[in-house]
This record gives sequence, structure tokens and C-alpha cells, in this order.
Amino acid sequence: MNEWKPASVPGTVHTDLLNNKLIPDPFFRTNEKDLQWIDKVNWEYRTNFEITPEMLRAKNIQMVFNGLDTYADVYLNDMPLFLADNMFRTWQVDVKPYIKQKNTLRIYFHSPIIKGLQLLEKHGYRLPAVNDQSENGGLGPNPVSVFTRKAPYSYGWDWGPRFVTSGIWKPITIEWWNDAKLNDVFIYQQNIEASKASLIAKIELTASEAGTGVVTVSANGKAIAQQTVNLQRGKQTIDLPFSISKPRLWWPNGLGEPYLYNFNITLQKGKDTLDTRSIITGLRKVEVVQEPDADGKGKSFYFRINGKKVFAKGANYIPNDAFVTRVTAKDYEKIIRSAVQANMNMLRLWGGGIYEYDIFYQLCDQYGIMVWHDFMFACSMYPGGEEFFENVRQEAIDNVRRLRNHPCIVLWCGNNEIETAWAEGHENWGWGWKQRYAPEQRKQIWSDYQQIFSKILPEVLQSYSPGTFYWPSSPTAGDDIATYESRSGDMHYWGVWHGLHPFEDFNKYLGRFMSEYGFQSFPEFKTVQQYALPEDYDITSPVMSAHQRSGIGNLRIKQYMADWYKEPKDFVMFLYVSQLLQAEAIKSAIYAHRRNMPYVMGSLYWQINDCWPVASWSSIDYYKRWKALHYYAAKAFRNTIVMPYLKNDTLQIYLATDNPDGVNGQLKLTLMDFQGKILNTSSVPVKANVNEGKLCYTIAVSQLLQGAAPENHLIYVELIVNKQTIADDILYLVRPMKLQLQKPQITYNIQPQNNGFRITLKSNVLAKNIFLSLKKSDGFFSDNYFDLLPGKETVVYLSETDTNIDVAKELEIVTLYDSLP
Repeated sequence: MNEWKPASVPGTVHTDLLNNKLIPDPFFRTNEKDLQWIDKVNWEYRTNFEITPEMLRAKNIQMVFNGLDTYADVYLNDMPLFLADNMFRTWQVDVKPYIKQKNTLRIYFHSPIIKGLQLLEKHGYRLPAVNDQSENGGLGPNPVSVFTRKAPYSYGWDWGPRFVTSGIWKPITIEWWNDAKLNDVFIYQQNIEASKASLIAKIELTASEAGTGVVTVSANGKAIAQQTVNLQRGKQTIDLPFSISKPRLWWPNGLGEPYLYNFNITLQKGKDTLDTRSIITGLRKVEVVQEPDADGKGKSFYFRINGKKVFAKGANYIPNDAFVTRVTAKDYEKIIRSAVQANMNMLRLWGGGIYEYDIFYQLCDQYGIMVWHDFMFACSMYPGGEEFFENVRQEAIDNVRRLRNHPCIVLWCGNNEIETAWAEGHENWGWGWKQRYAPEQRKQIWSDYQQIFSKILPEVLQSYSPGTFYWPSSPTAGDDIATYESRSGDMHYWGVWHGLHPFEDFNKYLGRFMSEYGFQSFPEFKTVQQYALPEDYDITSPVMSAHQRSGIGNLRIKQYMADWYKEPKDFVMFLYVSQLLQAEAIKSAIYAHRRNMPYVMGSLYWQINDCWPVASWSSIDYYKRWKALHYYAAKAFRNTIVMPYLKNDTLQIYLATDNPDGVNGQLKLTLMDFQGKILNTSSVPVKANVNEGKLCYTIAVSQLLQGAAPENHLIYVELIVNKQTIADDILYLVRPMKLQLQKPQITYNIQPQNNGFRITLKSNVLAKNIFLSLKKSDGFFSDNYFDLLPGKETVVYLSETDTNIDVAKELEIVTLYDSLP
């Protein structure tokens, strides 16, 4: 490339090349492998800009580089400003000596791969980095991601491509002032009670000269605290205590309003307002409770918010794109709203991605989604040395300071899966990493680990966000390495999937807080059509294989599918059935966790979203289309649920609720055949307290069936409160492959309603797993992949679509019967 090309900020080299039509779509077919040269080249960005005479006359001018990815030499008017070496840091530079009215800014990005190879050579030996796809990047068995502080997933993962980016990934701003400015404001929540919130505004400011100022704190437009400040030249920090009587509290989704206060902090000198800051935050008391069990063999692990015990419902979250700069506000809104629509109250922001853009946290604050926040370390061991440690320390300071006012963040975690992978002190445990190294190397690697995760990160958190709970690694049992038998801490259970355990084992391996478990599926056919051609429509084709990054992915899906479903008749139906399989797996896990409350107090499946179109563990694909799993999760995470459970030859019905007052009603069971004939009904009074899995009803299957064939009968379970069904579920007595399904005759009526359409469906026989879609258009169906009982009307709303389309012509309906050979 011998000439300058237009570039976008924020942006990456890859997206700028794509926008200039210099490379093809990186996500299409197998283009990824042809674009690995980009990360081995140095790139330069430049721009010309002007500032006003008023700005130029200011006593102080600084430039703020909010995110440079990653190794960058920065020049202003050909004067070197600084060298960047961490994607996650913010760089503030005094440019008063160099800036003019007309300026040239140049940023020279060094190849992160070449830099990484140099650091590897300097280190002397390779470090574990299991998801670094170095072979795909042409480096052979030489992972270099651990030496560079940038998003780990950009080097590849078992659900993501390898695009090691460079670029200006966050805005660059210019700040100027004369007398003084507010650098940072932290609303420290000293004590939060229903009667009073005791707060401290911790204010960092910079003054050009000594003097006197006045700081005022306002809440929702009303001044509530004021203090005269003796300004000192340079930086200083002041604490301004204040309180709010009978505060409105911030609550997680489903438990109350996530109320947010708008605090304005103003710095004045005489009649002049020198600076002002606005902090939008919620007031809440967060406790992570670890109480010893009565038998002394374990400890609880749960979140208590504002004094109330909370069962965490949600998923793990990864970056929304391999190129994060092109994720829009609408994309963030879609994902967070989808979490809310699925009745979630927590997302785990996983440590192999990025410290997210502010909008992610703002939306979680707004919608009441708690965030378990990993620091950005995952599935790898990291080097040591004072330079690396200091880089990590500054990274942590920058991000804790930036994010500490967000009420959504309820926990910071050191890393993802490193403690359990290394398994220090257990020679035969872990992922086999330790055995690769000589004793002195092992000692050094573990010492470096402890320096980062037992010292640097918790010290930063205590200094800059005191009182925020720190968890060193996920999973961990706290006092020991996490295993499937641990009775403390959090658990990542991968026996189902990696271990080929049956779905029933979700009921066997129960941790106190299930922070990871999952199952793969393919995206729907409409998504596949956006990255593949008809000649690629085979899951073993080169293109489909390139978009399946788990080495065992296709095999596992086929193995489990063979146990649960008849072999689908074609490629399109295979995609559809894979989603049903995934949904059934995760539904069984969520049910197991909610049945076993309060022993289990959190259920976060892996994962809610994708960073590109791919076969993965996600419940929402890259194009924001809900898979079957997300619809299933929305029902399994409802406030109140009934859970039929087959234990050997016995039917057990469990009840669970998040309602603080519990639930009290009638449990109704209906045995019917697939044509709608009712053979038996029964009803019993039931009740359950909040946060308990209550066994409400037990009956032998043989007694219930009374000779009826299990292959063509179902049990419809309802919880009725005040004559209304508030929760229901359908239990089949055999696996789907053994069901004697008939071809349903589905009728529907479509009516325009509220910028969308109301679709009423009815079937003459059981219609299992109805999948509604539009042939050409996109839209959102309020329910999907559901079972329609014979003779029963069901209403589904279609929204987020063009209201001028002819829905009757576009609507396609698929059921499980259509997948049969």
C-alpha cells in the first residue's frame, strides 16, 4: 500500500482496510486464513487538526488517548509524546509545549506479533496459552498473546477467529483549562441502609496555582453538600461526606427498580464555575456471603443485595465482535435488553475479552443487570518482571477508576480458569501445564501468578474501590482448587460437553455458584447463508469447519444428538435440531440449579453472545438472532417456575420462585395424548418460599400413565394462582427420538398490532418445537421453538420488522416433525 487511505476513529487496521475495499469480508467463507498477514505489518495513522485561539491560550492543554491497540509510538508535530504498550490503558499527556493552532498527529503501530515474538525470545521459554491459535497465525507452536496486554480473544478461541488487531480503538480528546479542573469523582458508598445512605464524594482535582475554591455536590438537581477547598498547585484529593435520607435503592432485574441518582459535582472559584462532573450511579449494598455449612464441609456462595438473598440468573458475556470498534449502541442495547427479556439478573464479563465501553455498564445499570467482572486474563500463565507488573497495575488502576461508580459491578475476579488449570499443590490435577516445566521454571511461573492475582489486583481494588469484593480466579473453591466435588466457591462444570457426561449429570455435579456450563449449537440457516455458499452446506465442509472452532464441536453435537433425536433429514434441519439439543441441555442445567436452591445460588451458562458467525455455545448469534436456547432460558429463568423431573420411574414436581413473599397456589397435572385427548387430571395445593427448590408432588410414572404409552403422551403441568396459570411446563416421558409425532395442521391468524403483528396459532395435534421465521425479512418473535398443544391457541408477537411486509407470504413454520427423514 503506497498511498494514504481514509481511516476511522475509533477503528482498527482490519476495518479500515475493509472500508477501503482493500480486503474482502473477513468473516465470509475462509477469508480469515488469507488475512493473517495484517498483524505482522506495521501501520501508521495520521491526521491534521486545528484548535481555537482560546484553547491555545489556556494555561494547561492535555491530550487523552483513551485506547491505543497496542504498541504505538505517538508524535505531535513530529515531537515524540509517548510509547504505548497496553490496549487497556488510558494515556494522558501534557501537550502545552508542543501544540499549535494547526497540528499533525501521527501514531505508528508496531506489529503485535513481531513484538510478541521478541518478548517470547527474551523470556526464554513458552508459557501456556491454550486458546492462542498460533498455528492459524503462521507461528507454529509459539503463542505470544500472554506477553502483550491486549484482548486475548483476538488471538483466537474455541468460538472465535484469529484477527490480531491494531488501531485507535477509543476516542482521542483534548482537554484545556486555566485555574483548575476535576480529574475524577468517586461516589464512595460507605454504608447503605433503607433509612439512610452514607456517602463520600472522593474528588481528585488539579490546580494551576494555590487558591480557594468551593465544591458542591447536587443530587437530582438539588444541592446536598458543599465544602470550601484550599487549592494546592498540582493534584490533590478531597473527601466530601454527605448523606441521603430514605434513599431509593438500586435493585437487580426482577427484584425492584434499578433506580439511578444523577450527582453533579461543581468546582467554583468566586462566581466562576471552573469545572463540573456528572456521575450517574445507583445506591446499593452488595455482600458476597460465604457462610460455613452446618456440617463444616463447605461454604455458601451467594450475593446479598440490599439485605436480600439473590439467586443469580444469567450467562457469560464475550465481546460482540472480533472488531469491537464497529459494535453500535444499538447492538449493545439489543444484547442487554435480550438479557432482561430472558429474565436474567447477571452477566459475567469474561476475562478473555475487553474491559467494555462505557455504554455496556450504563445499560446494565439502567436495566438492573449485575456484572461479575473478570480482569482481562484467561486460560494462560503470564510473565513476570517489574515492567510487566507495573503495566498490569496501571491497567487495573485505569479501569477500576473508570468503572467504580457503576452499581451493576458486584464482583471483580482476577482471571478465568488459570488457578484450576495450573492446580498448584496438586501434581496430578489441572490441565497438564506444570509437567512441561523444570522445577525452577514452575516456581517462577507460580510466583509471577501470585504477584498479579494475590497482590497487585486486590491491592488496586482495595485502594481505588474499597469494599468491592475480589475473587482471585474463576472457578475456585476459595481455600483450594475447584473440582466437580467442591462444596465451596464457584464451579465451571464441563462434564456435559467436554466430558461427554449425560445431561442427567447436571443434577449430580452441583456447585454453590455455577459460573460456567454450556453446550454448542449451530446458528440458524439464515445466518449461515451470510457467511457460506450453497456448495458449503455440509457441517464438514472447509467453510463450515472454519466457522466451528472447537476441535470436538461437530463430534460432540453428533454424539449427543444420536442419543436424543432422530438423524435430521438434511443440512438445514441439522442446524435446527442442534439448537433444540442445546436448549434442552441448558434447560436441564438451569432446572437442576433452581431445584437445588439454596445450596446452589447462581446459574450462568456459557455464553449469551458471539463475536462472529460461528457454531458456538451462544444463545444469541452474531447477527443478534435468538437461538432456541435463549427462548428456553427466558422461560427457565422466569420469576416463578414449575419443574417436572423424572427421577428413575418417579415423577417429581418442583416449584421455585424469586418472589420475596414466596408463592401459594394450585398445581395441576394433565395427562393427554398427542391428539389432545385428556386421560387424567389432578390438582393439589402447593407453596414455596423464596430461594428454595420445593418438592411439591411425587407420583410413580406407572401410576400416572395407567397403561398409556409414554411415546405418544405428555404431562402438562400448571401452577395456578387466583385462577390464572402463572407458570407451566410440558414433560415428555421419553426422549424426542422416541416420540410418535404426527404431521401437524397448523392454522394461524395475523393481525397488525403496535408496530408489529399479532399471530395466533392453533394445531390439530401436538406441534413440537415450532420455529417461526420470515423468508426474506428479519424480525423478532416473542416466543419461538415452543410446543403447541393440540387444540390450544397460542399468541406470538412479531416486532422489529418492516410493518409493510406481507407476513402471510413471508412466514415459515417448521416443527420437529419436519426434520424427520
